[in-house]
Amino acid sequence: MSAWPLAELAPLPDESANRFFARLREAAGTLGPTQLPAPYELPFAGGLLGYLSYDLGRRIERIGEHARDDLGLPLASVGLYAWALISDHQAGTSQLVFHPRLDKRERQRLIALFSEETQGTAGNFKLLGKFRRSISASDYRQAIRRIQDYIQAGDCYQVNYSQRFQAACSGSPWAAYQALRRACPTPFSGYLRLAGGAILSLSPERFLRLSQGQVETRPIKGTRPRGETPAEDAALATSLLSSPKDRAENLMIVDLLRNDLGRSCRPGSVRVPELFALESYPNVHHLVSSVTGELASDKDALDLLEGSFPGGSITGAPKIRAMQIIDELEPSRRGIYCGSLFYLDVRGEMDSSIAIRTLLVKDGQVSCWGGGGIVADSRWEEEYQETLDKVRVLLDTLEGLAASRPLE
Repeated sequence: MSAWPLAELAPLPDESANRFFARLREAAGTLGPTQLPAPYELPFAGGLLGYLSYDLGRRIERIGEHARDDLGLPLASVGLYAWALISDHQAGTSQLVFHPRLDKRERQRLIALFSEETQGTAGNFKLLGKFRRSISASDYRQAIRRIQDYIQAGDCYQVNYSQRFQAACSGSPWAAYQALRRACPTPFSGYLRLAGGAILSLSPERFLRLSQGQVETRPIKGTRPRGETPAEDAALATSLLSSPKDRAENLMIVDLLRNDLGRSCRPGSVRVPELFALESYPNVHHLVSSVTGELASDKDALDLLEGSFPGGSITGAPKIRAMQIIDELEPSRRGIYCGSLFYLDVRGEMDSSIAIRTLLVKDGQVSCWGGGGIVADSRWEEEYQETLDKVRVLLDTLEGLAASRPLE
């Protein structure tokens, strides 16, 4: 947790992604390096924290301009922070960490602030209407057919296709996030307050982690809903683990990410230490793999981030052509969905998520997305249902904060 950034950075009009990442590097350099005293091993001692939208990828590759920008979310927003409150949820402890550059008076103010006993309330959040789908079932079916035509023509092997759910809302996004965290705890949850709303992320997926020169990405590709009974649940998990289709989809993305990491890692260091592992969450089972590497001596965390963005698990393969097809067939730009929330510590440590299971509250609307990888033998009905399975717990939770409203 942090607030009151020393600086806030967003891409300038017509600024390349490369130049934006260079400005991030320059901003982080103004803090300067630091080390925490032994025996503290904490992930953040000052640095960058923020989000990159999926559409920042338009500044990296030429993917077209078909999808309309109806959300108006900045391509990225990153703050430079000189302090953080770091909580260990398993140990039930929190530590307030300052970068040496932080003014002494500001340190004293923060210590006093966090020393106060408060009975804060999250407030209330409610929906003002029904969730609306951005794509009808008929249009979804036609899009899947078009993707499979592209696959048959040799344009691509897999395309991640998604739909958006949107409803009018009012109240506190923080209250909504607290309820969602209780309903769907995930390892890469995050909350970012925006000038006109907030990003509420319940992501289960790591994008890129960099620690002591070692890189890891953990793509998710392959999903089953949770069962109603233990026996049904176990059967669904087994069917996912043994599915040739899901394993093939996962392997395609693993190969793509091996190539992405190869741009920034030492030649010969990229490995796949874990393939087709099962991870289970309150709403779904996922098929997950791990790709690792050693960062090259002439690269840094921002080179790694730029060279791999957006994550291959939410584009398809090959990446650029898949992104072009997504832009053609999805009616609206994704915004934060399938982008990334990340932090980069001044010591070079970085962690980041893929912003799936992520909601945007902005301009009196809450938006949520669900998608999945489409391949040659995908059945549109099953893929359509998968998009619902992935977000159902999120939509149901928000509907439960007020009068129940069915999904249209």
